[in-house]
Amino acid sequence: MDEEGQLTQPQDQSCWATLPDVCLHRIFWWLGDKDRSRAALVCRRWNQMMYSADLWRYRAITFSGRHSRVHAYEFESAVWYVKKFGRYLEHLEIKFLTPYSVVLTKKFQVTMQGLLSCLGKRNNRLKSLSIQYLELDRLVWRNSVRSLFLKSLSSFLKKMGKHLDHLNLKGARLTVEQGCHILNSLSYLRTESAVSELNIEDYFSHRLAVYSSPQFNQTMATFRNLVSLTLNYNCISDELLENLGENNAGTLWSMNIKCHVHDPHGQVVWGMSWAKLARYATKLKVNFVFEKVVQYERLARILLQEIPIRSISLRNCSFSNPDWSMKPTLTDLLPTFRHTLQKLSFEFNNNHESLDEELHLLILSCRELFYFNIWAFLDVNFVEQILKSQEEGRCALRTLKI
Repeated sequence: MDEEGQLTQPQDQSCWATLPDVCLHRIFWWLGDKDRSRAALVCRRWNQMMYSADLWRYRAITFSGRHSRVHAYEFESAVWYVKKFGRYLEHLEIKFLTPYSVVLTKKFQVTMQGLLSCLGKRNNRLKSLSIQYLELDRLVWRNSVRSLFLKSLSSFLKKMGKHLDHLNLKGARLTVEQGCHILNSLSYLRTESAVSELNIEDYFSHRLAVYSSPQFNQTMATFRNLVSLTLNYNCISDELLENLGENNAGTLWSMNIKCHVHDPHGQVVWGMSWAKLARYATKLKVNFVFEKVVQYERLARILLQEIPIRSISLRNCSFSNPDWSMKPTLTDLLPTFRHTLQKLSFEFNNNHESLDEELHLLILSCRELFYFNIWAFLDVNFVEQILKSQEEGRCALRTLKI
């Protein structure tokens, strides 16, 4: 009370004490774990904000593959987080960056065993799980450590499979038997999996002819609600396309296919199989990425005219043989998809041949093409021609990267 009997505010009262919850929540959103913990000690209201579910729904955990005192905290904090806030988690992303020793892979396995076990007991709302670039076929992974990790992952997916909507295991590098065992965990005690987005690019080790495996095709038949599927071309077969058409026709929207030079891709996939899938899955768009695959004969065997292709990317293409030419691909093959092609990306060393005119005609023929990215030897006039064509309305390009 002042001298006149009026109520007064304490001198140390600041605007932080009356900060609206929406503003305080936004501040906590941008803080790291350590700063959030310190902020939670300020008062009871700030401590309650610390346990707001919205703050802990998304989590990205990166484990370094090198020994360091600083990086050692990553393993400890990951388990601490799951024990403290794992029940709120909806989207979890984990990366293990190129481990350099057996000790680190063992430490990662033990950490993941505790993390997945704890999360499986406390969480019933996880929708998205991403564990990328494990490269489990490398020598730093001992057989016993690899087996224990896969056992933990399989047990976790058996528990959470009915909730998961998105699964990304890119770069796991497993055998066909190991890979199918993990994927089958999603449909444990059920006849089908609920996953709608599945990324198994580089999921299997290099040089495996996965397309010839009956076990893989049986496993893929358990997926009934796929919207997006990302995989390697060494997994594609007529039987797989038939399964996708029968089980995912009403939902399948996107297929992303990577073809690597070291992966077997000599299988015969009939155009009628692609046509049948496209007829059932009317919204399907297919995106191709070719890594060091440059020969016209190989590309023509894969890029069949019945495929509803949306984008094509040719990466790391080097013409070491002067008899090889990119022109047939640009003039005969790619124009086949001029009615559906929307994105093109090229990376090639064409110092022995000029491709400016062929590229220009290809862009003009693809009336739906709105994105073009190229790394190659080009003339300045090529850029001028493209810009002029775009200005005159003869091409639909909106993005041009050179």
